[in-house]
Formats: sequence, structure tokens, C-alpha cells
Amino acid sequence: MFRVPILIAIALAIAFGGGIWSTLVALDATVGFGAIKLGPWEAFPEVQTAAADPYAKSHRANGGRLLYASAEGLVFTASVDDAGARLSGNCTYRLTGHTPPARLWTLFAAPPGGAPPSAQSDLPTALNSRIVLRDEAGSFDIALAATARPGNWLAVPANGAFRLTLTLFDTPTAGSSGLIDLTMPRIEKTGCGNA
Repeated sequence: MFRVPILIAIALAIAFGGGIWSTLVALDATVGFGAIKLGPWEAFPEVQTAAADPYAKSHRANGGRLLYASAEGLVFTASVDDAGARLSGNCTYRLTGHTPPARLWTLFAAPPGGAPPSAQSDLPTALNSRIVLRDEAGSFDIALAATARPGNWLAVPANGAFRLTLTLFDTPTAGSSGLIDLTMPRIEKTGCGNA
């Protein structure tokens, strides 16, 4: 008597549970389509526009993040160095060069999928274009390490993988189609462990 309703309930639970699980996996797997790769840096310029694909819109809704309009800013992320190796807190890196033109830029490191660093930290967990020291040509040299370094230093998580996020604010490149021609900073590994 109760056998058919129980089987129907089990089938519905599996169907709904599997559907919700597969949707969450798909949202975590990608931000959307239309990525632009410039070396290790990746950006999704259309993710915040009305032309965004359904995955990008769902990812945006699921994350609850405030995205910038195309004229306001552009977010680049990097999870690997220039050699293609995953960024790790056990290693040290140098970020050198220039950023594309922008009125202001910010840079921080966080675990993949993690929240941006807290403003209450005693370490320099975020940098911006107004505080970074530059040479005569306007280029910078930033040390990425878990322990203190002289000069420009960005503290990264001590263990495990991390991702760099570079946000360009009020940049002409956000609204242009010339994103492929941009020159991004280089990320070079300088050592791992005690080396």
C-alpha cells in the first residue's frame, strides 16, 4: 500500500537532489563564456552586461557579488604563473611590469573561491596603484610571499593555492574591443620552500 508512494518519493528526492547538485557543480566550474586570456591573467568583460550568457548570470546571482559596468571597471584573475604552474603560498613570486591604463587599480591574493582579505589584517594583503613604488619608467616590482620582503610586498596565504585579483577602475580598456592587445604584469616564480 505504501510501496508506490515511497518509491515515488525516493525517485523525486534523487531527481531534485541530483539536479541541485549538478547545478551547483556547474556554477562552481565556470564563471561563464567569453573569457579573455592574456598570459596567466583572465577576464570576463561581458559578465556584467545584458549580453552575458546564462551561466554567467547564474554565477553572478549565486555569488551575490557586485559587478562593475563596462565603463566602470574590469577584473582580471590569475591562478597560475607565467610558466603555467599553479600559484602556491609555499613559493615566492615577482609581479613585474605595468598594468593597462586605469585611474586606479587594486591587487589582492585570496584562496580560490575565498573571500577577499580582511581590512583588519596587520599584513599588506592588498595593494593599489597609489601606494606601489615604481621606477623611472613607471613599472613596478612586487614580491608575492607569505613572509615579509623589502620594497613592494603583497602577503599571500601561507599554505595552499591562491589566486591574484587585479581590478582596473575607470579604465578605457573595459569598454573597448582592444583587450587582446593589452600588456599585463608578469608573474615569475622566484623560489619554493627554503630556497
